[in-house]
Amino acid sequence: MSGFGLFGIFLMFGFFLFLINIATSVWAYLDAKKLGKSNEYALLLLIGTLIFPVAGLIVYLIIRRA
Repeated sequence: MSGFGLFGIFLMFGFFLFLINIATSVWAYLDAKKLGKSNEYALLLLIGTLIFPVAGLIVYLIIRRA
């Protein structure tokens, strides 16, 4: 682990967060499509959750059934 170090741990944690962001964004996109929303809405949702991961997902969960 001496070659890996603290930087490697932070790098792996950042990569894990990136994968979580991708997964939640794809889930939100597919969920919007399943609920019958338009393609444009689902695409804007995908872009919004990719750029603003936490805030975008929270906003989507609040307005999901609207």
